[in-house]
Amino acid sequence: MYPFVRLAWQLWQQRKAPPIAPTETHVSHHICLPWDLDGFLELNNGRTLTLYDIGRFTAGQRMGLAAALRRRKWGLAVAGASIRYRRRVTGFQRIEMHTRCVGWDHKFVYIVQAMWVNGTCTSQALLRTAVTAKGGTVDPAEALREIGHDGPAPEMPAWVAAWIEAEGTRPWPPEGAVPAGHTPPSI
Repeated sequence: MYPFVRLAWQLWQQRKAPPIAPTETHVSHHICLPWDLDGFLELNNGRTLTLYDIGRFTAGQRMGLAAALRRRKWGLAVAGASIRYRRRVTGFQRIEMHTRCVGWDHKFVYIVQAMWVNGTCTSQALLRTAVTAKGGTVDPAEALREIGHDGPAPEMPAWVAAWIEAEGTRPWPPEGAVPAGHTPPSI
């Protein structure tokens, strides 16, 4: 089950934090709780993504995005992710998470997040995200104007641009993933 109480707690903790611009780094703090652990007594990889999710929500709140979503009846979606794990996170360790928007194009916003424990980076995630409306995705420039940012997109870091390019070559639907005689649903 999604940790709605944990999300509400994080949003409440950040309610008086000063606003940040879309490209500024948001720092949040989390604790690896017993129900976050897997069978090896370390932070479960699925829960890692959920904690990153909570970090994006609180960053969005500080940017004014949460209010814009309510006002415009928009939603959010993750359209792709790549994560690199480097160090174990175990029970009750304190996590410092850094969340930053590194750029956007005509359809997606790219966010980099990292978890740190005792000064060591334990994982880093790159996410392709979208603001959604009933008719599909919202142009990131429109979403950014809604929160008061009318500047150009920053230059995408080379490694992020390379990931975007590589993702563009990935076949969809996945080769060999559709049973013979079936037509996959369009996404």
